[in-house]
Amino acid sequence: MKSQNFRKYSKLFGALCGGFLISLPAIPQALAQESTVKVNPRPSIFSEPPYNRSQSPVSPQPSARPAQPVAPAEGQVSPLPPQPGARTPRPIPGDRTQEPSPPTVSNDQQPLVEPRQAPSATIALTNGMVNIRLVNDTAAKITFQVIGDTAPRSLEGKSDVTLQALKAPVTVTFERQDGGQLIVTPQGSSEPGSLEVTFKEATNAAQGRSAMRIERNGSVFLN
Repeated sequence: MKSQNFRKYSKLFGALCGGFLISLPAIPQALAQESTVKVNPRPSIFSEPPYNRSQSPVSPQPSARPAQPVAPAEGQVSPLPPQPGARTPRPIPGDRTQEPSPPTVSNDQQPLVEPRQAPSATIALTNGMVNIRLVNDTAAKITFQVIGDTAPRSLEGKSDVTLQALKAPVTVTFERQDGGQLIVTPQGSSEPGSLEVTFKEATNAAQGRSAMRIERNGSVFLN
């Protein structure tokens, strides 16, 4: 009786163990299937630029025409490509066109007397200085001025005045207060570096003078 019960238990235990052993290989496979992550072999990002380079290029439409090169306009010269071995010419230093600057005119020497072909007189300056004696032989007042040195002054008729230590070049202007013309006669004095200028009445406008200039070399010009 005991041996029969033992056999039954042995068969039952064997059946349980066999079923357990059969189910063991299926457990890892189920776990592996659950742990496998599904990966999209071609996500949508690869269809967008700049990742879509592998896509086939779009073929041109049959009606499309290739762009034609534009010919240069009339009067224009297309640049030639540089030849192999050609060197670019270098600019020459100092090869520039310089525009002459306009001469500057000092306001303290207006009006200037234009030199004539021959000076009216010539004197020997003393260290570049000159003394001028003005003699008014007319009956009218004369207004004179040393440009850049003195203000306008009056010289009475039949009188004289001496301007001392004027540095050449120097310009002196003069006019009659009654509007008449003056004959101006410059001449060297017996004293070195001195000039005597005599004023007389002029009978016509062609004889009239209104300015005198003494250059650095002692030349005297009238205008």
